[in-house]
Amino acid sequence: MTSNSPHPGLARFNALEEHAAHAALHEACAATAWVQRLLAARPYATVGDLYATSDAAMAELTAEDLAEAMAGHPPIGRPKPGDPTSAREQRGMAGASEELKAEMLELNLAYQDKFGHVFLICATGRTGEQMRDAVKERIGNSPEQEREIVRTELGKINRIRLARIVEEEA
Repeated sequence: MTSNSPHPGLARFNALEEHAAHAALHEACAATAWVQRLLAARPYATVGDLYATSDAAMAELTAEDLAEAMAGHPPIGRPKPGDPTSAREQRGMAGASEELKAEMLELNLAYQDKFGHVFLICATGRTGEQMRDAVKERIGNSPEQEREIVRTELGKINRIRLARIVEEEA
């Protein structure tokens, strides 16, 4: 592949029919506004352009859009059954002790009571202890502070998931 030739996974994504591209993007992020923004910008010249569009779309999401996106994420420590994406992303909790899992459940419930949504963190590469420490730290935030942290974490998750979309084999 020469430096001028398009990224094969990106070319494949650009060539997807609208409904298939919509489904792939919705799997990455459940916020309709984000999906529509990324669809409208196709075709992408580079993977960097795709990421930049994702970042810009994340920055523009309303509180309602963020709530829609968060609704697509299972609680930390309880990946969706049969969903390899959530299981892979939450791998750090898989080997956690029963005590840590019970503590995470308690913290998740306290966080949800305070903020009205699941605790969201880019869990990829984090240990169960790191996720527990993060929820303990973030539960003291104001709703406004937490909304912006969630926006940042969602942006990280979306980039990881977009990379998977354009790196998957045909």
